[in-house]
Amino acid sequence: MRQPRGPIDLFVTAGQVSDDTGARALLGGLPKVEWLLGDRGYDADWFREALQDKGIRACIPGRKQRKAPVRYDKRRYKRRNRIEIMFGRLKDWRRVATRYDRCPKVFLSAIAIALAATVIYWL
Repeated sequence: MRQPRGPIDLFVTAGQVSDDTGARALLGGLPKVEWLLGDRGYDADWFREALQDKGIRACIPGRKQRKAPVRYDKRRYKRRNRIEIMFGRLKDWRRVATRYDRCPKVFLSAIAIALAATVIYWL
């Protein structure tokens, strides 16, 4: 079975909401994949355990204030830059970067967000 290599879902939160809130919302829709790459914002024991229960290996560095360091695949983690590049390119589109639409439903319905994220990822 071929593993997904691009964005599989999008979830919009308010600017002051932590990443683990978004992770909780997206957890149920994760496909069967081998790895999940995430930044330090996704470092939570409950999230790591939930991924492990689904048979997904977490490649998430530990937060700086974590007492016991977390092991992760540093080489694999470097591939996360493709995700950051995708979001950087997505922000080139003014409507997305400035978020003219304040209502999340309207914002997500803008054809640019879902279509552009997928197309840009492969550019």
